[in-house]
Amino acid sequence: MARNICPLLRGLIAWLMLMPLTAFAAPVFDAVEWDQSSGFGGFSGLHVFANGRDFIALSDRGFTVTGHLLRSPDSRLTGLRTLTRTNLIEIEGAPLIGLRRDSEGLAIAPDGRVWISFETRPRIRLEGIDGQPPRELPRPPRQAGLHPNATYEALAFAPDGTLYTLPEGSPSYMTGFPVFQYTGGVWIQAFTLPPIDGFKPTGADFGPDGRLYILERAFSGLGFRTQVRRMLPNGTEQEVLIETPVGLHGNLEGISVWRSSDGTLRITMIADDNFNFFQRSEIVEYIISE
Repeated sequence: MARNICPLLRGLIAWLMLMPLTAFAAPVFDAVEWDQSSGFGGFSGLHVFANGRDFIALSDRGFTVTGHLLRSPDSRLTGLRTLTRTNLIEIEGAPLIGLRRDSEGLAIAPDGRVWISFETRPRIRLEGIDGQPPRELPRPPRQAGLHPNATYEALAFAPDGTLYTLPEGSPSYMTGFPVFQYTGGVWIQAFTLPPIDGFKPTGADFGPDGRLYILERAFSGLGFRTQVRRMLPNGTEQEVLIETPVGLHGNLEGISVWRSSDGTLRITMIADDNFNFFQRSEIVEYIISE
């Protein structure tokens, strides 16, 4: 009986969306679901490599998954294949457990190394390679009144190697979300992201055009809305590229921006199912104009 609840919920959401959909002129997108029977879920971070096929995804349960995106001859997203799973460890080598495994943000540095941000126990670290332990950075400034489950979820590298992060929450949504950059061994505030209509940032990436793309979500009783903004690294020239009606996608939290071999700019995002049967792990990809 439980198997039929998810399709029923989706049918209800689709029916409720009929009117709102006519009000949105969204770009073209593809979406594929990750089979929940694989035991994977909770995906909050994503990086798609330059070939548009290889990817690494981060779960908020303290592990990463690598795989291949499957594509049609015209490069449209059609499916995915998983390859490896790697559990994250503490600096001293012990497994991540409890609230310390709440890994949320994923960024690949220009030198190819993997960086991860953690939310409930806030910290940002460089993952070890060749048997080396992870290394933590000094923590970004933490604002008074910020909820433990609304800290540094988004992480992104600028083309010049500068690391950016911003919290999902803010003590005052009227003043916006502080965006920090790591420069000269210290964190400084680069700019403030102004709030829009209840959206909160959950992911970030720099595109091949050198601009910062920020993924945001808003929740209502029926589901999630998604928004993607892009801007210059100093926060100027902001524009909303994608805004979806309630329920069109799942709980999108991770974002990767890349250019296809046909020259089109792609925004690929991943949804966190929270390991709930009524939510879905999906990868969504938009083709956008520049």
